[in-house]
Amino acid sequence: MKLLLLGGTADARKIASVLTAAGIEVIYSIAGLVRKPEMHCAVLSGGFSKRGGLAAYMQTCNIDAILDATHPYAIKMSSQALRVCNELAVKYWRFNRQPWQPREGDQWLSVANWQQLITSCSAYHQPFLTTGQLQQAQLDSIASNSEQVLYRTAAAAQASLAANVKWLKAIGPFDLHSELALLDQYNIDVLICKNAGGIATYAKLVAARHLQIPVIMLARPAPIMQNTADQFSCIETITQAVIDRNESMKSCQ
Repeated sequence: MKLLLLGGTADARKIASVLTAAGIEVIYSIAGLVRKPEMHCAVLSGGFSKRGGLAAYMQTCNIDAILDATHPYAIKMSSQALRVCNELAVKYWRFNRQPWQPREGDQWLSVANWQQLITSCSAYHQPFLTTGQLQQAQLDSIASNSEQVLYRTAAAAQASLAANVKWLKAIGPFDLHSELALLDQYNIDVLICKNAGGIATYAKLVAARHLQIPVIMLARPAPIMQNTADQFSCIETITQAVIDRNESMKSCQ
């Protein structure tokens, strides 16, 4: 089996490692905006537009299946991958790690969309934004209602920064001590984030709990798939499903 693994997350790298060790030919695809990881498989950086599009790339490279382990909020890429797989009659799996759940002491407000988020954060003055890259209008709306905004992303900010926006470039994982110090240093009164799940960036939520800082959390988008049999939230389960299919394909040759 030749597997195209849509990655860019820590979970995706773990999945690639397991499948490569199992003898599956993995092509690990990333956008290439942050860094190119060292992998024991082929790494494809920069997307598919310059390669004629996803469908053309899959046909040219004889891709047998896609495993989509992109970020839970990367709906555009996931929707495209699912559509192309359906068109080409190619197997598609989706890995979506479990969302975070509130614990005792958390002060979380879950919002469904950006308009609700902007409205909710207007009551605060010094937000910590950890929502990834923002559109200009989104960042400006938050900055216009704030005394100071701390804005952290893994790659250079694509939007222009207002005078009251302090930008930090940082890549997780983050530890609790550093997150506590950051919230204290900038007098943060609200944390704004997405419900990404995982452990790499969870420390900020623990820090907010310790300091009794409220959290405004953008809820996850609706799942793109109706077939739940091909959706997984456990690395061991999805890697075993791929390995089993690979063995089945070999037995049919």
